[in-house]
Amino acid sequence: MPQKLKYFFYSSKSHVLSIIIKGLFWLAPIVAVTLIVLWIYDNISSLTSFLFNSIGFNIESSPFLWTIFGVLLLGVIAYIVGIFVETRLGDVIEKVYRKIPGYATIKELIDIFNTSKSGEKKVLVVLIRGFAQEGYNIGLMYSTKQSILKDHYTVTLSMTPIPNGGYMFEVHKDKIFVIEEATFDTNLQYLLSMGVKSLAEILKIEPKKLDEFRTLESFLQETKA
Repeated sequence: MPQKLKYFFYSSKSHVLSIIIKGLFWLAPIVAVTLIVLWIYDNISSLTSFLFNSIGFNIESSPFLWTIFGVLLLGVIAYIVGIFVETRLGDVIEKVYRKIPGYATIKELIDIFNTSKSGEKKVLVVLIRGFAQEGYNIGLMYSTKQSILKDHYTVTLSMTPIPNGGYMFEVHKDKIFVIEEATFDTNLQYLLSMGVKSLAEILKIEPKKLDEFRTLESFLQETKA
């Protein structure tokens, strides 16, 4: 085979392969999300079928519409429960359930992904003094309650790209700066990107100087005011 033809063959093959890989990586998140949505829909459909059939409704003629109705009904119930949990009666019911073995552990695990928490339980994305002599690390505060050490707070540094582990540190409040624009979700995106995307890029903001971030003490004073 002539050298030029061989080069053309291999370059074309490499080009086609790179395009295929690019297409697969573009499709992967779309396929994954679609499968998750279909799985959720199937489970909600099964649940609504069971519930509505058990109270005498025939949903076989329009299962899709009944599923949509079930989702809307679930949203209304969740809204009512969301208001209810802020009441004293909600606290009483939770105290009863906390006596059941395993409830507290499951609730704490679920609460990790709850970004609607407020007050001392609000999840904060923060900057803390880094492992090296200079620089800072981005971490999470799952609670703004003081540590066992006065004026110190617990900060978690998650692993990447699978943030199912990490390290906990007790950090003095003067060394903690709050990234107010960031949330648990945006921090998760940052971790999954393995630094390919900066947090500023994910938040769509310009990089800031350190003194432009609020100290934890200043943030807590305002939230308690």
